[in-house]
Amino acid sequence: MSDPTMTSQSVAILQEEVDKLRHELQTLNTDHPSDLADDQIRIADYLLARLTQLGVTEMFGLPGDFNLGFLDYVEDNKSIEWVGNCNELNASYAADGYARVKDGSIGVLLTTFGVGELSATNGIAGAFSEHVPVLHIVGVPSTSQQKSKPMLHHTLGDGRFDAYLKAAQQFTISQASLNNKRTAAAEIDRVLTDCVIMARPVYLMLPTDLVHEKIPAKRLQTPLNTQPQENDPEVEAFVLDEIMKLVKQAEEDIIILVDACAVRHGVKEEMRELLQRTHFPVFSAPMGKTAVPETYERYGGMYVGSISRPEVKERVENARLILSVGALKSDFNTGNFTYHIPATKTVELHSDHTRVQFAAYHGIGMKRLLPKLTARLQPLNEGAKLLSVPKFLSPVPQEDNQIISQNWLWPRVAQFFRPKDVIVAETGTSSFGILDVPLPHGAIFVSQILWGSIGWTVGSTLGAALAARERQLGRTILFVGDGSLQLTVQELSVMLRTGVTPIIFVLNNSGYTIERFLHGEQAKYNDITNWKWTSLLETFGGIEGKTSQSYTVRTKDELSKLLDDESFAKADKIQLVELIMEKLDAPNSLKVQAELSGQTNKYISLGLKTA
Repeated sequence: MSDPTMTSQSVAILQEEVDKLRHELQTLNTDHPSDLADDQIRIADYLLARLTQLGVTEMFGLPGDFNLGFLDYVEDNKSIEWVGNCNELNASYAADGYARVKDGSIGVLLTTFGVGELSATNGIAGAFSEHVPVLHIVGVPSTSQQKSKPMLHHTLGDGRFDAYLKAAQQFTISQASLNNKRTAAAEIDRVLTDCVIMARPVYLMLPTDLVHEKIPAKRLQTPLNTQPQENDPEVEAFVLDEIMKLVKQAEEDIIILVDACAVRHGVKEEMRELLQRTHFPVFSAPMGKTAVPETYERYGGMYVGSISRPEVKERVENARLILSVGALKSDFNTGNFTYHIPATKTVELHSDHTRVQFAAYHGIGMKRLLPKLTARLQPLNEGAKLLSVPKFLSPVPQEDNQIISQNWLWPRVAQFFRPKDVIVAETGTSSFGILDVPLPHGAIFVSQILWGSIGWTVGSTLGAALAARERQLGRTILFVGDGSLQLTVQELSVMLRTGVTPIIFVLNNSGYTIERFLHGEQAKYNDITNWKWTSLLETFGGIEGKTSQSYTVRTKDELSKLLDDESFAKADKIQLVELIMEKLDAPNSLKVQAELSGQTNKYISLGLKTA
């Protein structure tokens, strides 16, 4: 007979206690190997083993009562380190940054049901938008609770236990709700494979009871097949012939334009082969910055439509044929859609299709196509060597004042960069400013140009710095505005705890400068409170002079002196540099982009069409 005083919350609490006791008994059993079959593994350990096979070494997120059982396994795992974050949004940003720099691996985020996972949604949506592979693991109520639907905490109170899954379907490429131990391994493998191949976030619901269940371990002996499928040979051969017809018509006047998906979908090596064996001039879109080494002698700089440098604009738009690799034609990536490249002289290579002029060939992906195209183009390399390429240079301008201007800042800090540095630039003046300067060989540029969530870089820098440390890359250097830093500043404490040592340049220009140029130049809504920026690291646990160091620079000479200081440049501790800058100063490219965006918004608000 049921107890009428038992509430749904009480039932839930009792169920959780049962799950914990079951876990404790199973943990005790593992002390006696003879009690276990050799081919059995707990679902939690199966998932961690698969992540280890994919090269994952860090897991971001926050503990919550529905993921604590799984976290016990994470903490005991010798290959994956738990990185506890200050909130789920920051954790999702960190997983994104980690995936971008780790190269060939994925970012992993763990949250709890409802309140935790929804807080991370913005970061997951950004990763989807920008083609970044992130696994979002969500600890959820037990399978029995999902069936009986008690009024649990973290639910909407109406029995819809699938509401958050439905939300996740909008921002992830693949989802799995584990509800049966017999299919758990296959479902885990499916979403992980989708995550890598499609370079998009995926979502995995991990119930509290299934975490501890044992399943056969045999599948782990077969690595996941994360290579894209083969192209149809007949269609691929036809596509190659169609491209070569255009190449012949172009009489070798060809340029290559590389963009974000060349990086995200893993064709940097194929791109390197194409460039080295053909010598065609190459340019990049903003989201493709550092996809090609910017020290390469055939690299001509950044093409951003009407915002491009005149010599770049002329060279790209006057080419007879453009081979576009991995394009993402967003507004900020194309100078507000001001590309002047007709489809009639364009070949677009994408991860899952190829477009030749107006014809689209779905299923013909660039990973398989590029090596064959390179072989066909290589005989043209002698003629390609003669094609002109503008020099991508950015000398420091001479200015008759000590104000740290945007025009002067970016060429000057470019002299500070070193090979293999990871350079993270926040949406706004930083991301626009850094585009105009060449970066050293092996440098990695990290920015969120399409999604553009301000504050993203702070969490992303944490993940990027951890990945850079593991890969033994150079320094991690962040450029972030004062307004953006206020959104996600808590992750400075996690940087201190994990021992990463980024150099953080805070552009103190009194508020949201990019918004001022878009609209409301003097509006109060673009103002912020000025913090004591050089006190932040100590506030978050740093020891000044030992584990952290902070500076304020107000003049060109002060900044140059700091940049030339070898003790500063070696980045052996986390360092924050407050740059005092003019409120209404911005890179020229940002001003032009803001003007174009403002015109578009104005026309739309008036119900008019843009040209």
